Amino acid sequence: MVKAYLRYDQADAFGVVVSSDANICYDNSGKLLVAGALEQLKVWNVKQGRAVHALAPLPSAASGSRAVVTAIACMPNSSSLVAVGYSDGSIKVWDFVEGSCETTLNGHKGAVTTVRYNRASSLLASGSKDTDIIVWDAVGEVGLFRFRGHRDQVTDLVFLERGHRLISCSKDTFVKVWDFDTQSCIQTVVGHRSEVWSIDVGLNETCFVTGSADLELRVYTINNQQYQEEVTKESARAHSRKLECGSLPQNKWEVLRHLGDIKRQSSERIVTLRFNGSGTLLGCQVAGKALELYAVLDRSDVLRRAKRRKSRKKEKALKSGRKESDGNEVSQADFGGIAEVSQFDTADDFVATDHFQLLQILRAKHKIRSFSFSPGHSKKGLLSSIALALHNNSLEVYDVQKENAARVYTIDLAGHRSDVRAAVLSSDSTILMTTSHNSVKIWNPRTCSCLRTMESGYGLCGVLVPGDRHSVVGTKGGSLEIFSITAGEQLKTVEAHSGAIWSLAALPDGSGFVSGSADHDVKFWEYELVQENDNVFFVDSLKFFLSLYGHKLPVLCMDISSDGALLVSGSADKNIKIWGMDFGDCHKSIFAHNDSVMAIQFVHNTHYVFSAGKDRLIKYWDADKFELLLTLEGHQAEVWCLAVSSLGDFLISGSHDRSIRRWERTDEPFFIEEEREKRLETLFEAGLDDAHSGMHMSKEDFPEEGTVGVAGKKTQESITAADSIIEALDMAEAEKNRLSMHKVERTDAGKTLVFQPNALLLGLSPSAYVLHAVSSVRPSELEQALLMLPFTDALKLLEYHLEWIPQGNQVELVCRVVSLLLRIHHQQLITTVSARPVLTLLQGILHKGVQQLKDTLGFNIAAMSHMQTILLPGSDALFKDAGKKLLEIREKHLGEKNKITATQRKQKRQKQSAA
Repeated sequence: MVKAYLRYDQADAFGVVVSSDANICYDNSGKLLVAGALEQLKVWNVKQGRAVHALAPLPSAASGSRAVVTAIACMPNSSSLVAVGYSDGSIKVWDFVEGSCETTLNGHKGAVTTVRYNRASSLLASGSKDTDIIVWDAVGEVGLFRFRGHRDQVTDLVFLERGHRLISCSKDTFVKVWDFDTQSCIQTVVGHRSEVWSIDVGLNETCFVTGSADLELRVYTINNQQYQEEVTKESARAHSRKLECGSLPQNKWEVLRHLGDIKRQSSERIVTLRFNGSGTLLGCQVAGKALELYAVLDRSDVLRRAKRRKSRKKEKALKSGRKESDGNEVSQADFGGIAEVSQFDTADDFVATDHFQLLQILRAKHKIRSFSFSPGHSKKGLLSSIALALHNNSLEVYDVQKENAARVYTIDLAGHRSDVRAAVLSSDSTILMTTSHNSVKIWNPRTCSCLRTMESGYGLCGVLVPGDRHSVVGTKGGSLEIFSITAGEQLKTVEAHSGAIWSLAALPDGSGFVSGSADHDVKFWEYELVQENDNVFFVDSLKFFLSLYGHKLPVLCMDISSDGALLVSGSADKNIKIWGMDFGDCHKSIFAHNDSVMAIQFVHNTHYVFSAGKDRLIKYWDADKFELLLTLEGHQAEVWCLAVSSLGDFLISGSHDRSIRRWERTDEPFFIEEEREKRLETLFEAGLDDAHSGMHMSKEDFPEEGTVGVAGKKTQESITAADSIIEALDMAEAEKNRLSMHKVERTDAGKTLVFQPNALLLGLSPSAYVLHAVSSVRPSELEQALLMLPFTDALKLLEYHLEWIPQGNQVELVCRVVSLLLRIHHQQLITTVSARPVLTLLQGILHKGVQQLKDTLGFNIAAMSHMQTILLPGSDALFKDAGKKLLEIREKHLGEKNKITATQRKQKRQKQSAA
């Protein structure tokens, strides 16, 4: 009988505050900070220092792993939507309040390196390691076009709102300007001698800054399309003079013009350049501990600095007996007035240093990975608030003043500052202890909450004392550190070895433990409850039993089964060996991992064993059958340690990526043969992906300069969508044939026959069922799904549009499908005679259907505009206060009527008295 096993799946991942793969950004309120934590997207409440949301995509169907967050951009006009790029090339739009993924966009073949929204949030641009740039319709959730031209990975993007353009930079040292209207590259800026890492544009889109490994920031002025129209009459003389000398761009396609350079203070390369929301500050983050802050001067200050510099230059020329080439002083008229200061930045009048002034240098204690300006309103006396993501897995927030910057918040309690080197569970698996380079943390493994943090040396291993109130940690310095878990403090340090202590193992009877060190000694220690501080003693009554030989490289880990029958060892030679404890014979040597085996442990009361390696994998083995049962993927770096619960219902793993992951045993059974087939399929699909991947392109495979391609890419979802459309077309055609045969049979029989529709059509007509199948495809996958349709099926689909458009069913979707099919199969359609009647009819009804939809939308917009006008306070709209005015008129008439009645009564009384 085939044996079944129970599956282990990842239940949670904790211990990561922020990972270094992605940038950080504030939400629009400035109260929440969005950061990438490996595959999770975490939303931190800055003041409370806690994660209020944690979002992660589902594991990949092929490999079972999750992609890492690599780029983040918050939607400008939304309070909860954020676009996230991943290492597998996908982009997901999350609503972190609802905790749902709103959109998934697939188009890149490499990791997404940058994402940017335009100011209206209607467009989203993404750059990738595959050297492509894709512009997405953020509202329609579809890709518009793909820009190709860079020769290395795209590092940053920025929109130019006025000119409807996009600027990109790349590691190929080029900066390119792309025009959306012509869908082409209209300018390539060459000047940097090394990779361009970041770019940004000022608030008014008059100044553009680039940063690379050069020691200067390069500043450019932007030539907008409205340039000529904005030149005033007062500045016409200066403008014409500068055109004659060639200082202003005469080519309308020359968008960027070099203004000058700004000398940086740091010698490290640029990582990120960003202006703050008000455009008054420029942050320059380098690949170190420094963040340079530059003040963006206003127009009057720029003019004053330019005049002062011009005056100094003239004085220097007079002293040297020379005249300036122009012989004129700087005046406001020469610059075209204060309003046009940014429009006349020439080499003779303005330089880059006139616009920027170094404010201060913010230095952190650790390397800075990313920063973000807070969009919220600053307090009085503060210029801005800045959040920093540090290399040591922490977040810091600074309040920036004119003279200095003060740290106000730190988020670091939720994880270790470096690698998780050891993980130990208590006897009842309710307490988890982890060690790192400077601290020991106590966790609740079920809730993933940190209970204690204790300072320590570089802990490489640990053990919990029976009773789970004390712990012993072996350090890199060779000492044993004893901690009280209940008190949360270090009790004593014992100098045990002269080298690093790599392993601590508890004795089976709970009386002590064994330590193994780099000094080649193994020492046995015994617990003893005494009043003195010394509580450990040597045990020297042991005798040599066996020596086990077989590994070719050092043994890094080992464990003995709970019944004492087997010993399993892992080595740097990538193998695990299973030994018999009776005679020391090697039962099996298995090539287990693609790198060194770092941890191995038996499940209690079984011969099942878990191993972890530097290849980022955890593997589940049957030591009796010598079979690989499962491969657990999730860690993004080397796995250093493992801890299996006493009941075997879950295990804990720690990694170089600073994450701690809990894997739980489920009730889902699996079989070895099925898992072996899945692994083979995964290897086959991975080989296909590598063969077609853009990451392995040669120089001949690069696209031509400035070419435009299809935005999407083929995915498993798009293949499934195409299959569903083809299946719907086949079922609809079969149903039509059944219906026509039924009519013939009813005519021949001469009596009423009841037609039994196909239940798989969901009670819909054939035409409605096909439309249902098409509308079920995600907008981002629709183009790729239609690309995979055979021409015959595409022609069938076009015929159904003759029914859908007159009925007014989903006109916008139907028109998009028609346009895509016509563009995809244009050559075949114009040469196919049978397609002409369909195209002729579509030409007549398509425009009519779109016009009806347009009229409906126009009518609704006009009605809503009218309603808005009525509801506006203080509006003079007709009949706005009709009810109130009617009441006033009624009261007036009632008053006049009462007055007349009172007068009549008075007159009647007077007549009666006179009589």
